[in-house]
Amino acid sequence: MLGIDFEDWYHPQLIQPYVKHLKHEPTMHKGLDKILELLRKTETLATFFVVGKLLEQNPEMLDKIIENGHEIGFHTMNHDRIDTNEFKENFSDEIQIFSKLTNKKSKGFRAPTFSLNKTSSWIIESLEKSNYTFDSSIVPAKTNLYGMPNAEIAPYRISSNSLEKDDKGGKIIEFPLMVTKFFGKTIPAGGGFYLRTLPFRIIKKCIQSYEKQGIPGVFYIHSWELTPEYMPRIKLPAKDNFITYHNLEKVPKKMSELLKNYNFTSFEEYIKREM
Repeated sequence: MLGIDFEDWYHPQLIQPYVKHLKHEPTMHKGLDKILELLRKTETLATFFVVGKLLEQNPEMLDKIIENGHEIGFHTMNHDRIDTNEFKENFSDEIQIFSKLTNKKSKGFRAPTFSLNKTSSWIIESLEKSNYTFDSSIVPAKTNLYGMPNAEIAPYRISSNSLEKDDKGGKIIEFPLMVTKFFGKTIPAGGGFYLRTLPFRIIKKCIQSYEKQGIPGVFYIHSWELTPEYMPRIKLPAKDNFITYHNLEKVPKKMSELLKNYNFTSFEEYIKREM
């Protein structure tokens, strides 16, 4: 399954502290047609997890995504981490606004920076009440920014009381991101920084391993990685600069190769066919 986190140049968590003083002028909508054409060439369907504010500013994006057979998903209104008190206070308003923006078409959610954890587990119950059917916010590996290393790697039922293991009574299907072993350590392998940094053969072997196990590989990529020409280079500390920009210009070619060699689809289509 392919999830495209559609966010703008000022949204990534590592960039946010350094652009507060800058005007947040959206640019990523300019690259939507390019992304749609990439998917069209390989007859690939995807789920676009869109930051709601971008839809408010460019409502034509919704029709373009839906008319091309893709699915719309919720990535919060402003790309805020969900594990803060401020976010919890505003979420009921946010999900209602996004529902109106998308004509209630959104059934899937992804937390910015994969910030679903014990602190933010309340959101699962809120998603259930809003008739959401799936989430894809868990990475079964530990990183500096996120991760639940004890989570299952195959899709499972999730609840506010059970984030890492299947809950038979859960109403939300969790689609965890792909992970792999690298020098004996479990690491993410489902796109983003890891697509840009890991040897390409590792990504391919991971997909093939999931296929052999009969597990759907869940892959993610950012809009700004697919259209790096609309991603300005912000001056960041060395580590943050590396994580954000390393091999950015190579992503479109890598994704094109992946889409040609493997069959990806949207979460919506996978659920229809397999669940």
